[in-house]
Amino acid sequence: MASAVKPSKAPEFVTPMAAQTVKELPAGDEWLYEPKLDGYRALVLKDGQRLQVLSRNHKDLTRMYPKVAAAAQRLNARQTVIDGEIVALAEDGRPSFQALQHRTSHPRHRIVFYAFDVLHLGGQDLMNEPLLKRRARLPKIIGEDATIRLSRDLPGSVADIIRTLRAAGIEGVVAKRKRSTYQPGERSSDWVKLKLEQQQEFVIGGYRPEGSAGLDALLLGYYEGKKLQFAGKVRAGMIPHIRREVLELLKPLATAECPFANLPDVSAGHWGGGIDAEQMREMQWTKPKLVAQIRFTEWTADHRLRHAAFLGLRFDKPAKEVHKES
Repeated sequence: MASAVKPSKAPEFVTPMAAQTVKELPAGDEWLYEPKLDGYRALVLKDGQRLQVLSRNHKDLTRMYPKVAAAAQRLNARQTVIDGEIVALAEDGRPSFQALQHRTSHPRHRIVFYAFDVLHLGGQDLMNEPLLKRRARLPKIIGEDATIRLSRDLPGSVADIIRTLRAAGIEGVVAKRKRSTYQPGERSSDWVKLKLEQQQEFVIGGYRPEGSAGLDALLLGYYEGKKLQFAGKVRAGMIPHIRREVLELLKPLATAECPFANLPDVSAGHWGGGIDAEQMREMQWTKPKLVAQIRFTEWTADHRLRHAAFLGLRFDKPAKEVHKES
């Protein structure tokens, strides 16, 4: 039987494998379970002294997270590619996406990299190896470093895992088939995720101004094919300095054309609902380039967000890849 390990000259970036969203986790011995961490997906590429930390859309994060980069230099491997998540841990140990976004204003939060897969090691491409064998290599590579940590399997039944993570305020659970190979760029059924709270990315397509130079709320959407669909507005979670920062990024994107395919709404909507033709004149539209992480309670019957809250901007996912997840 041929080995699943293949020679590879040097570590190279690959688009990370993704998980499909499910409403019920699979159960059985063929699956392992991990917490879904609320951070930035990233790859660590080490080739001798050359070190890069890259986002899932190939953005260089090395200087942005110097402690992760320094820890990666200490890995017990001359050549390797590690897949994982950059996370900001609050004082109680829970991941905080808002702290990760504004890490300079949250000095007490610790930035760590949770490693959950290894794709390349010592001149060998491991992506065709079963997940369980790949993960078995990680403890030796990582060692006892406090900044790069192993994302450990969760023990117990599916019901026990969900109960424990929900009580701890963790965003969700990822289930991975133990024998799965690594499929770059694929959203595979071998990896699935269950969200314990409603949260996903949305594209910002405009905002409602406040006064002469302020921002009252963001206008959010997601893509269906090539069309941007309006999903609702958000103002909760946007404290004054965040409003100013987001507004400065939106101003250069200003446009006279509404980017949403499903506006205006036929009937007038109350704030938090739709936008009719008259209300549209109050809005400042923007080119759909910026992506925001949003928490919400549920989708309404007309596919709008209920009780949305802004968590932060995401620079690790292209706007065109944002779709309705649930």
